[in-house]
Amino acid sequence: MSPVKQRPTTAFSNVTLMHFTDCHAQLLPVYYREPAVNSGVGAAKGLPPHLVGRQFLDFFGIKADTSLAYAFTHLNFAEAAQIYGKMGGFAHLATMIKQVRHMCGHENTLLLDGGDSWQGSATALWTKGQDMLAACNLLGVDVMTGHWEFTYGSGQTLANIKQFNGEFIAQNITLTDEAMFAADTETDAVFKPYVIKEFNKARVAIIGQAFPYTPIAHPQRFTPDWQFGIQEQRLQTLVAQLQEDEKPHAIVLLSHSGMDVDLKLASRVTGIDVILGGHTHDALPRPVVVKNALGKTWVTNAGSHGKFLAVLDLQISNGGLQNLRYQLRPVFANMLEPDAQMQQLITEIRVPYLERLQQPLAVADRLLYRRDNFYGTFDGVLLDALQAGSDAQIALSPGFRWGAAVLPGQAITYEDVMNHTAITYPETYVRTLSGRQLKAILEDVADNLFNKDPYYQQGGDMVRVGGMSYRCDSEAEIGNRISGLRLANGELLVADKQYKVAGWAGVADELKGRSVTDVVCDYLQYKS
Repeated sequence: MSPVKQRPTTAFSNVTLMHFTDCHAQLLPVYYREPAVNSGVGAAKGLPPHLVGRQFLDFFGIKADTSLAYAFTHLNFAEAAQIYGKMGGFAHLATMIKQVRHMCGHENTLLLDGGDSWQGSATALWTKGQDMLAACNLLGVDVMTGHWEFTYGSGQTLANIKQFNGEFIAQNITLTDEAMFAADTETDAVFKPYVIKEFNKARVAIIGQAFPYTPIAHPQRFTPDWQFGIQEQRLQTLVAQLQEDEKPHAIVLLSHSGMDVDLKLASRVTGIDVILGGHTHDALPRPVVVKNALGKTWVTNAGSHGKFLAVLDLQISNGGLQNLRYQLRPVFANMLEPDAQMQQLITEIRVPYLERLQQPLAVADRLLYRRDNFYGTFDGVLLDALQAGSDAQIALSPGFRWGAAVLPGQAITYEDVMNHTAITYPETYVRTLSGRQLKAILEDVADNLFNKDPYYQQGGDMVRVGGMSYRCDSEAEIGNRISGLRLANGELLVADKQYKVAGWAGVADELKGRSVTDVVCDYLQYKS
């Protein structure tokens, strides 16, 4: 690898922000297929981030059948994966980060983590995020916000943050009234809302925006004393306060709200220069510029699973932000030498668990992936396992967007299963639901995904279903999106008839079934 030249004094910018998000604890390079379906509704229809495949390539001017087409789309994924290999991995990400810091000068750079870093793998679950803390500290993360980090529970989250070398920020998480009273405090802030970073002749404010719907998307028992939300007015007040008291040259929102939420927020909250977004796993080669009452905001989203590193150069002079340059750089593992220090740390983390992680369970007979609005083939494996393990007519699986792909002909290992199931509430359940209740569940999840008001979107994909089919009109209103519910044998579901339904990752405390990981592993070993 050729050495990186020192940044010349006539460089474009005097501040460089690096941003990654939603790595989901993937320390090693992975295959991760981008969606073939990512439907936008209302004003978002046909616009970024709701572009896929050829439409995506044409919009961003990317040639088909290239490494970039492989990185950004689902097209010919299995074949292209054989050519271009895995992406991401913290050792390779560390190499790219060091290159940028060397070129720009360490004192001119900042590394930002958009969250969902401490969850998503077996070792992260077993160490309660401790493995990722060590890796993120070595990587040199300066500032982060969060989402799945909170599912270890508020106590563990706070303990982890104490070991984090950077700063954890979130303006939109506050104590409940009861928690404030019990703590005898007059401030409702749980975390720092922002940080000010000083550069040569530049001051940049970074505001944290954690996932707004944490207590809805996950069991509320994890964070019983914390309140979440978008907190638009609170954010606008904070921006005005920063402009008055801190006088930063640029204000950046480090967000984990999802791209559509960020786009609406940018149109309504003034004074934010850039939103570095996450949560919805959208990989955009260039920002979307959003106009608002007093100016404009650049809105980005940096993909997921360590596949990309966003590099944002800020040109600050004459008391403000004059210009910016943005690149979303793919992290091709076979084109970057792994950083030796990071590779050693990763090896040390994995050694105690390696035999268990590498246990073969079956062989993939097709490409197994998760990410798509309605269905993923790896989710299909989970659904089949749930049905087989409980003799249920119907199975439901949450529309999580994280989980690495497995190529056809490759072994499915215990680690592969954990990459799709490693959560702190993995219990399975079996319950009886009526046809009317099943339709209501599908309608509710569809509204979370397809509500025309982004503030009512929670950012996941549609619940996966096994043993039945349905039609979904994403443009319809709630109550009218779902129709044509049929069992696998073609029989229409009856509103008042009861059906045996299996599922996992429910938010109710009374669910105490077997871990979905065990159910899936047993199924795969039996099938093979």
